[in-house]
Amino acid sequence: MFMRILNRTEEAVICILLVLTTLLVFVDVVMRFGFNTGFMWSQELTLHMSAWFVLFGASYGLKVGSHIGMDSFVRLFPRTGRRVLTAIAAILALLYCFLILEGSWVYLAKIKMIGITLEDLPLPAWIAHSMLVVGFAFLSVRLLIILWSVIKGDADGFKHADEAKESMELAKDITKEEAPS
Repeated sequence: MFMRILNRTEEAVICILLVLTTLLVFVDVVMRFGFNTGFMWSQELTLHMSAWFVLFGASYGLKVGSHIGMDSFVRLFPRTGRRVLTAIAAILALLYCFLILEGSWVYLAKIKMIGITLEDLPLPAWIAHSMLVVGFAFLSVRLLIILWSVIKGDADGFKHADEAKESMELAKDITKEEAPS
């Protein structure tokens, strides 16, 4: 149940941010170049929406395996060695996330206490910058899932994009289509 809510929330936020950012940039470009006007706040909002998009995308990328892996060294090891190295990598990544989460929490508390608002939007800066805590919390959950699957023995590495394999499959498909029947 928790995983389904996590997955749906992540996917929904990514979709909404992508659509809203695209629409906002499109409308702002039309307003600027078509009517020599625009929204003063659009650049700041686009910047913050992009930051949210990147952090949610990093978490989602871990889930679906879209990150590019540099694992030629890790693949030299037997399955047990790969599991140990992956567990170490996940723990180090979790440590990094913890440091960012702790620093972000302190940062957000201070800017909330001071009462800083965004420059162009009437919004407290701590709300807009809370993407640090939310994004790294999602990333931490994904890393914990990977670590747990390694500990259980269900996985021996991070899922990642294998661009070389995908390119070879595309090349095979192209040569099949070009071959005379």
